[in-house]
Amino acid sequence: MAQSKAHTKTKQLVVVTVVFFVFVAAFFWAISDNGSGRRFERTNVSAALMPPAWWFHTDAQMDQVEKLRTSKTPLTFFGTDQLGRDLFSRCIVGGVISVCVGIFAACIAVIVGTTWGTIAGIRGGKIDAAMMRMVDILYGLPSIMLVVLITVAANSFVNNAKSISSATQEFVQVLALLSAIGIVSWLTVSRVIRGQVRSLISRPSMEACKVIGVGPIRTFTQHLLPALLGTIIVYATLTVPTAILSEAFLSFLGIGIREPLPSWGNLAADGLSQLNPVHSRWWLLLWPCVCIATTLVAMNWVGQSLRRHVDPRNTI
Repeated sequence: MAQSKAHTKTKQLVVVTVVFFVFVAAFFWAISDNGSGRRFERTNVSAALMPPAWWFHTDAQMDQVEKLRTSKTPLTFFGTDQLGRDLFSRCIVGGVISVCVGIFAACIAVIVGTTWGTIAGIRGGKIDAAMMRMVDILYGLPSIMLVVLITVAANSFVNNAKSISSATQEFVQVLALLSAIGIVSWLTVSRVIRGQVRSLISRPSMEACKVIGVGPIRTFTQHLLPALLGTIIVYATLTVPTAILSEAFLSFLGIGIREPLPSWGNLAADGLSQLNPVHSRWWLLLWPCVCIATTLVAMNWVGQSLRRHVDPRNTI
């Protein structure tokens, strides 16, 4: 039984590793530059709004396909957007941006939440009560509105600053977005960590540390942090999908990641504008949504697997 479980975990690890390296290779392929610009930014007006190569084409599109084949322009598996850009490469680059925003926002949330919850749990008394009441107040505020306000303020600052380059503007916008998402995502982590710390410091081993004069920093690094590490990793993994979904939602509204940088949110927004009774360019909306759904399901599966591994009694 134990060997079967170990074999299953090994196969899962191999699958995750292979998927990771394939995704990394696809990303470097998507940003490759052959002298005419990066692949995900290359425009070709003659190939604009072409459906996937495997989908059936109208007569007008067939004529366009023949022209593209004559000019040796490769057809794309995901189709093209309004400017003739390869949607597959844009989904790959947009996925990297969305996942990176989610990971860094989750790191901010975990660091802030762990620090806040640990201080509240160790200090106890009035300090604990005051810190937790502040968390309750922040819980009562609409978190998405706080993210929108922070993001809009950062975008206004960047747009009014005329002396910075476009690359710096893009970096500031992405940094403001992931910081805003991380700042409002630490509340649950702080409550969980505070409860864990309060439970740990009541153990005899922690009382022994106080008796023999172990300092607070050493107590935290040598005793509390190893016991909290499993919980921190699990909640970090579960926070990433929430951050990715928040980024996609904000980019969909036009206040997150903006052109020329792609993200699954703004790609879905562009695809939604192409759905109409006359011409339904479904592929522009389908692929970003499939990427978002697949990533969220995968990240939640990883988080649930880690939760079961940390606490075998958890059957959720």
